[in-house]
Amino acid sequence: MNELLQDLNWRGLLYQQTDAEGMEKLLNEQKVSLYVGVDPTADSMHIGHIVPLLTLRRFQQAGHTPILLVGGATGTVGDPSGRSEERQLQTMEQVEANVRGLKRQMERLFDFSSGADNAAVLVNNNDWVGPLTLIDFLRDYGKLINVNYILNKDTVASRLDSGISFTEFAYTLIQGMDFNHLYDNHNVRIQVGGSDQWGNITTGLEMIRKTHDETAKAFGITIPLVTKADGTKFGKTAGGAVWLDAAKTSPYEFYQFWVNTADADVVKYLKIFTFLTREEIEALEVSVQEEAHLRKAQKTLAAEMTKLIHGEEGLETAERITAALFSGDLKALSVEEMKVAFAGVPSVEVAKADINIVELLVEAGISPSKRQAREDVTNGAISINGEKVQDVAYTVDAKDRLDDAFSIVRRGKKKYHMVQFTDQALLESL
Repeated sequence: MNELLQDLNWRGLLYQQTDAEGMEKLLNEQKVSLYVGVDPTADSMHIGHIVPLLTLRRFQQAGHTPILLVGGATGTVGDPSGRSEERQLQTMEQVEANVRGLKRQMERLFDFSSGADNAAVLVNNNDWVGPLTLIDFLRDYGKLINVNYILNKDTVASRLDSGISFTEFAYTLIQGMDFNHLYDNHNVRIQVGGSDQWGNITTGLEMIRKTHDETAKAFGITIPLVTKADGTKFGKTAGGAVWLDAAKTSPYEFYQFWVNTADADVVKYLKIFTFLTREEIEALEVSVQEEAHLRKAQKTLAAEMTKLIHGEEGLETAERITAALFSGDLKALSVEEMKVAFAGVPSVEVAKADINIVELLVEAGISPSKRQAREDVTNGAISINGEKVQDVAYTVDAKDRLDDAFSIVRRGKKKYHMVQFTDQALLESL
């Protein structure tokens, strides 16, 4: 088997292939262009989007040319794949803003340098779909694909009972146009997509077949859906999706998502998401089996993914916050890092700017009673912003407020609370 395909197979990244033998022959004979499409349904991708993209990056590392398609046109229509209802349509202005956001993230994942023989190319399908008139679309493309052919697609057939608009029904035609256009204009021979894109990929191949002679050769491959060993959905946390945009999911939160991977999943994720060698991953697999408590595999996975998406600086910030929280040394963190680190901890507002420590603990619900609060303080169980407080007469005031707005109170080893002082409380202190 072709070395690249062998590696993809070992990593569990090959699910469906339209012609495995033909594609392997093509890859053995020449370097090719291949593409992945992403619709701009938001201004950021989340980690569920990136497996096909990372697979395309592996092709680039092997010398092939990646074409990244951002669906400025298809993003306004809506892909029925994996959906039970119609997508909320977006304005063109919102789609264009989303496209800009996705472009920035693509540039982190691929080599676009002009000097490279196989530099990545970014395209927007609105450039060729947008100028089409309705008559052009129906005459030049609508006639190529039979309605029964589309009705047999799983993504369409599953929606027939609940209803599907012509807008989403036509989605697969537009994606087929994309493959055909890229075949003609960028020499694209392979489309890569998630398993839910199989029907759209094969429509593209059908369109290429009908618009070219029998010498035209194009192929499609899909990536299996990533799942957790316990059957729950990959890529979701209690707070929602794990985004690539640092403003939506901070580098620290991103790092924590990966470092908390279960032992049963971590080797699988190392294969799918990282660019570590087979030897490196197999060594980490041994570590999971023999010294799981060290969590070397999880730390490596978290570091590799955070560095890939957020760079060295993002990784350093994530590791610094993680180390400070583990040791309890909050003084090592900046105020901004404190905000990030404790964004998900219990938060309570207190309407007094200067307040006795015992009173604060009870009012904030950190200790259940004044007696317990006094015991907590005298026993050394209470810290404010990383500084231990053992005097029951201690007053929490301006010196303890970070950004003149909040304090981080720790009770015991791991129970953190964010105490926010209200504007009224701060006015009273003036």
